[in-house]
Amino acid sequence: MVTGIGVIAPGGIGTKQFWELLSEGRTATRTITQFDASAFRSRVAAECDFDPVASGLRRREIRAWDRTTQFAVVAAREALADSGVIGELDPHRTGVMVGTACGMTQSLDREYAVVSDEGSKWHVDEAHGSPYLYDYFAPSSMAAELAWIAEAEGPVGVLSTGCTSGIDVLGHAADLIADGSADVMISGASDAAISPITVACFDAIRATTPRNDDPATASRPFDRTRNGFALGEGSAILVLEEYEHARRRGAHIYAEIAGHATRANAFSMTGLRPDGRELAEAITTALDRARLNPGDLDYVNAHGSSTKQNDLHETMAYKHSLGRHAWTTPISSIKSMIGHSLGAICSLEVAASILAIEHGLIPPTANLHEPDPECDLDYVPLTAREQVSDAVLSVASGFGGFQSAIVLTAPHRSAA
Repeated sequence: MVTGIGVIAPGGIGTKQFWELLSEGRTATRTITQFDASAFRSRVAAECDFDPVASGLRRREIRAWDRTTQFAVVAAREALADSGVIGELDPHRTGVMVGTACGMTQSLDREYAVVSDEGSKWHVDEAHGSPYLYDYFAPSSMAAELAWIAEAEGPVGVLSTGCTSGIDVLGHAADLIADGSADVMISGASDAAISPITVACFDAIRATTPRNDDPATASRPFDRTRNGFALGEGSAILVLEEYEHARRRGAHIYAEIAGHATRANAFSMTGLRPDGRELAEAITTALDRARLNPGDLDYVNAHGSSTKQNDLHETMAYKHSLGRHAWTTPISSIKSMIGHSLGAICSLEVAASILAIEHGLIPPTANLHEPDPECDLDYVPLTAREQVSDAVLSVASGFGGFQSAIVLTAPHRSAA
């Protein structure tokens, strides 16, 4: 059961601001400000207006933690406060599972420039390196920081499966609760990869949009004019609880993680099979584990990356897995508003899916003015839609051929 939500996202810090942006259909993409991106093909991204001091971080934490960890810690603190579980945690029955695609990219990029004199030296000078370099190098340090905050002495770890990390880690955390390894799991994903090395990598494979003259509309999932995703950053951390544990303390239950599944295409690092078979299999398996039929779904939170390849692949996957219901089930992509934050985006999408259940509102696909005739499903263009949702599917597709799906249900379905 999900009993707490914490969010750091482009366009606003905190769950309230996150949901306001999505429900209003506003976009947070803009010209990159974190470094001089003038030499790059794609110069737009969805950045977080994050002030670590205003977010309550101490001076040592700001110096020692990469931006990715800072996001995760602030989001985790919000989720724990939201859940009301602080003071009622058994350390031995509390765990942490966190996901990330790129880890501490910003700090590693910066430190390499420092110790190698902007890359001009063959032998790096360790005398100039940060004393926290080890923490930047090891993504597990982020999980350790969250464990210390919650005094969690149960299962703690990191999962990195690229752009599906945010779903995969939540599914794994839910499994740990289901098999009796923990009563409470603090889980989600974080990435802050808007850095020169990351932008250069995506430039090289032309995955990101070159629509630099109009950043606000750069991300256009399922639109005929789409030409790549806008890089993003952020974090969403959830508090997951065993049902009886949450019920005994009178916790507000947002939703249940009812089923999840993951598949790989064993095909290409960046390519996708056009029929969407692997994603369709993940969706079908997640629905089976949730004991739901395709017609039971009220909403699908899409991967919707805004690349030519993915959006067609995803459309085919829905047709294969949902059958005739693919044409009648509302589907939308929040990447149109907050960009693609790699491993973190899936947890942000799960958070958005839960809030859609909570508020009876489906966030729109922004910038969808000219629907691609081949993406002919109900992709909820431009404006949010009021609708009660008791069962929501969220999906992800990642480099390496990873395909993941997770099903969330309203709490009254669980009680029934």
